[in-house]
Amino acid sequence: MLRSEQVLSTIEMIQKENLDVRTVTLGLNLLDCHAETPEKTAEKIEAKIRRLAGDFVPTCEAVAERFGIPIVNKRIAVTPIALVGAGFDADGFVTLAKALDRAASAVGVDILGGFSAQVEKGMTETDKAYIAAIPKALAETDRICASINIASTQKGINMDALALMGRTVKQLAEDTADKGGFGAAKFVVFANQPGDNPFMAGAIHGVEEAEAVLNVGVSGPGVIARALARRIDEAGDEQLSFDQLAEEIKQATFRVTRCGELIGREVSKALGIDFGVVDLSLAPTPAIGDSVGEIFNILGVDAIGAPGSTAILAMLNDAVKKGGIFASKTVGGLSGAFIPVMEDTLLANAVGDGSLCLEKLEAMTCVCSVGLDMVAIPGDVDADTIAAIIADEMALGVINQKTTAARLIPAPGKGEGDYVILPVRNVGKSSRFIAWGGRMPAPIHSFKN
Repeated sequence: MLRSEQVLSTIEMIQKENLDVRTVTLGLNLLDCHAETPEKTAEKIEAKIRRLAGDFVPTCEAVAERFGIPIVNKRIAVTPIALVGAGFDADGFVTLAKALDRAASAVGVDILGGFSAQVEKGMTETDKAYIAAIPKALAETDRICASINIASTQKGINMDALALMGRTVKQLAEDTADKGGFGAAKFVVFANQPGDNPFMAGAIHGVEEAEAVLNVGVSGPGVIARALARRIDEAGDEQLSFDQLAEEIKQATFRVTRCGELIGREVSKALGIDFGVVDLSLAPTPAIGDSVGEIFNILGVDAIGAPGSTAILAMLNDAVKKGGIFASKTVGGLSGAFIPVMEDTLLANAVGDGSLCLEKLEAMTCVCSVGLDMVAIPGDVDADTIAAIIADEMALGVINQKTTAARLIPAPGKGEGDYVILPVRNVGKSSRFIAWGGRMPAPIHSFKN
């Protein structure tokens, strides 16, 4: 039973510390929507989403109002569209993307994810058509996000797909140059992509999931920062140890996770669908007091990227997972600490003042929950160099048996010295590496059966 001080503490977290349910994501299986033409498939997709998600947003708003806990985003994730559109050409996939966009708008969700494919071991002709459609599909829709899994610990890295990823990211940025290359921000490349992640742009409804499932993403970097600041203030002249600070993170995470599970189960019950997981990920926003970067400062590094930054992130990620797992038997998705450079004011400032470089950021992704997330690079970086950066990130996930991803934004017309643009060294020196193609074999520890 919750004690009164825990209830009061949770209320304060909501009112003063930016605690919210960051996203409630409805996962829908669309495999039964496949028809003989893209147009007929599009009709079935729109009809199914309208039928199953018509009450989704009003239900979320009603539950949020009843409990006084904001639900910031209401989203949908669908079965990877490369499976739903099997046999279609690139134009057919653009047709499906536009149908998904119309359906998302009709039911009032913020974003729809799942314009996706799984190609870690090889590509079909359908997969190639899907990849060819990505730039146009994202440029001509407003609410669609795309992702692709090109690597896994069990299968290795699909180097043929990797080469296409560099060109795709480059094309996405160029086709949306009038929006600062924002099309690239709606596309993420994965290793070990989970099928129950509620956060965009990488949310999909995995083929192993039920017909409809509700997953919740709860974020609380501001809550963690305030809890640590209070603990340090209360200690006064007492010298705290890192294990005491980790315990404080665990306890704050526990309360955050309980809030997320409460909201998720209530929405799930009201809609009459299965409840999936709570993803407790510290996903920051540009809002003051909602920064993962602030936690680095509180824990003793005066410049994010300074020695010690990776160790702090490792401890933070571990403590968040421990607190979440203790609070709920259904923790899933990514669950840990995100370091999206363009979505965290202090991380962005660290890039701006030169304390955080691309190489240090890559090192830190070894121990975070996502990878190179929302990283803006100079717009003139070539496609092969972009692919090689992605390759390095994929290798970290494959070897470490963890989910990792790359969401790179080559900002058109921007270069080194512009705010939030991470300089890329040795540009143009990886083309021979990318040209090999084939598949980078899985590591030896992948053979478990």
